Formats: sequence, structure tokens, C-alpha cells
Amino acid sequence: MADTYHHEPPYTIGVICGSIAGSSINRRLANALIKLAPADLQCSFIEIDTLGLYDRDLDGDYPPEATALKKAIEASDGILFVTPEYNRSIPGALKNAIDWASRPWGTNSFARKPVGIAGASPGGIGTAVGQQHLRSIMAFCNAPLMNEIEAYITFKEDDYDANDNVVNESTKEFLETYMRSFDNFVRRVLTVVPQAS
Repeated sequence: MADTYHHEPPYTIGVICGSIAGSSINRRLANALIKLAPADLQCSFIEIDTLGLYDRDLDGDYPPEATALKKAIEASDGILFVTPEYNRSIPGALKNAIDWASRPWGTNSFARKPVGIAGASPGGIGTAVGQQHLRSIMAFCNAPLMNEIEAYITFKEDDYDANDNVVNESTKEFLETYMRSFDNFVRRVLTVVPQAS
């Protein structure tokens, strides 16, 4: 299969929320980021809540939910993770999804996909430690990581309306800047790194 060195916008971005809770503040942050994304980033959620626990014995006969996850990631030009921090790391559901998507050996769906990471917490450190763990995992998965702007969000209810629009101007400006930077990062990766055609 030939490689191509250029990929034109618009770009399909798979958004993976690290929390499977319906009331997740990170789901709300993800909704806000999607709304603030530049027009050339076409964002949609990749859900992880139906996956069973990763089991290497199933590598030869992947469950349909895991196969669907891999296909959704592979069909995306880039991935945006929006995740809480649990016990100074990432949620088990997210790690489980990454394990499914990166296997069986030699079929890592994240390889060469540009990745952005953001997260919200009620506390002041805003998922910083969990994000560092996720960066380490994704580096092993050979995914280029956006490092030029970090998004450790202290979630404040008053910053968002009932439809997850950002109503705090400084928060909105920061999140818009983050998504513009992610857009630029995706463009740089996809025009430099060979992509399978």
C-alpha cells in the first residue's frame, strides 16, 4: 500500500471521553470543545462504554465492540482525549479501550494518529497527573502528541450553560486557543508524517 505525504482538510477527529458516566464533567468539556473547534475539524464521539475487559485470549477472535472501536479510530484523522483523573492516573475504562485499540500485536490503531489531550477536574490541578500517564501510554502507541499547549481545566459549573456552551469569556478564549492549536498540530502531522492511503 503506497504512502502519501499530504492530507487535505477537513479532518475527521474522534473524541474519546475517558469517563463513561452520563453526568461526566469531562463529557461536558468535550461537548464544549467540539462546539469551539475550527470548521476544518469535524469532531464526533467514539464511545467506549460497551467494551468488556481486554482479554488477550480474544486476540484471534476480536469482539464486535472492539473491532468497531478500532475501525472508528482508524477512520479518524486525529484523536482528542478528554479525560478525568482517577487516583492520579486515567480511568480504567479509558485504559481498557486503549488496550483493545492497540492490539492484537502489529495492529495498533493509534499509530501515527495526531493526539490532543485535555481534562477537567473540580480541583486545582485539573487532571495534570492523569494526563502525564496518558501521554506516556500514547507515546508507546506511536501517536504524535500535541505538547505546545496543555489543557488542565478546573471545572466551574458557572462557566457553561445547560447546552455546554462556554459562557465565561476567559475560559472560552482559552478553549478556542486550544482547539486552534490542535487544528494546526493535526495539519502539521498529516502533511509531514506519511499516512497509509
